[in-house]
Amino acid sequence: MQKLVPIVAVALWLAAPAHAQDVTRYKLPNNSTFPISAAVEVPSGKSTVYLSGMVPPVVDAKAPKDSIAAYGDTKTQTIGALTAIQKQLQSMHLDMGDIVKMHVFLVGDESHGGRMDFAGFMAGYTQFFGTKDQPKLPARSAVQVAGLANPGFRVEIEVTAVRP
Repeated sequence: MQKLVPIVAVALWLAAPAHAQDVTRYKLPNNSTFPISAAVEVPSGKSTVYLSGMVPPVVDAKAPKDSIAAYGDTKTQTIGALTAIQKQLQSMHLDMGDIVKMHVFLVGDESHGGRMDFAGFMAGYTQFFGTKDQPKLPARSAVQVAGLANPGFRVEIEVTAVRP
């Protein structure tokens, strides 16, 4: 037993640097200023947190619950979903800078010829990412989908975060 204690101590000491490593975020090539990372590398020893998809809150309680009017346009819905994500992360002692991967699902918008309102999404997204206060950028995918759980939803966002 006495011989085992020093071996365990050395093993723990050697493992410590792996826990001290930071998440590495790789910039997009060609000096792009687009506010996402090309890739994010998470070192071993970090805890990964997967948040379920978040949808927007009701912004007009008088509108029918299955209408776009109840939840707002794509920008409003993006801000609502990201605010819900932010609150969930804060309740877990994490913040938006701990997000390493984001999947965004956007429903086509009639006012954009049935195509997703990517500009509206970006107008909401850039209030949370790539700012002076929160410069850490996640790797991200944004796709158009045929629909979400409620016909009034235009946005659902799920994220993966890493505990520092």
